[in-house]
Amino acid sequence: MDLRGRIAEALKQAMKDRAAERLSTLRLINAAIKDREIALRGEAGEGGIGDAEVLAILGKMVKQRQESARAYEEGGRLELAEKELGEVRVIEEFLPRQLSEAEIAAAIEAAIAETGATSIRDMGRVMAALKAKHTGQMDFGAVGAKVKARFG
Repeated sequence: MDLRGRIAEALKQAMKDRAAERLSTLRLINAAIKDREIALRGEAGEGGIGDAEVLAILGKMVKQRQESARAYEEGGRLELAEKELGEVRVIEEFLPRQLSEAEIAAAIEAAIAETGATSIRDMGRVMAALKAKHTGQMDFGAVGAKVKARFG
């Protein structure tokens, strides 16, 4: 079953279980996917978006909620921070397992070898190779700094 099918099944189950918080988060995920589909409708044709695009949307949603939770904690609004972190837990159910630091380092080395990268100028090709293979499994903002440091 594809990722969108898994999300739809989870949504139905949350309705049956009357899990209000979970249902709310799953509806937010569906809304984000539909928004992206509408935005790409002219470019992507009628095929819709694939799992890679859905993973990118979910990754962005997790990052947004983590930043919001941090801001709420700093502002002393712990109940709102906990709500955001609860949404993160639901969204992460649909993301692949995150790679460990050692696995990320190995993936960077493999991408460098695969692309034949020799300097910082080749960073774009290395990042493209990583995104093609590891979407949703690593934070590409942090990985970009590691790739830069590798050539630095």
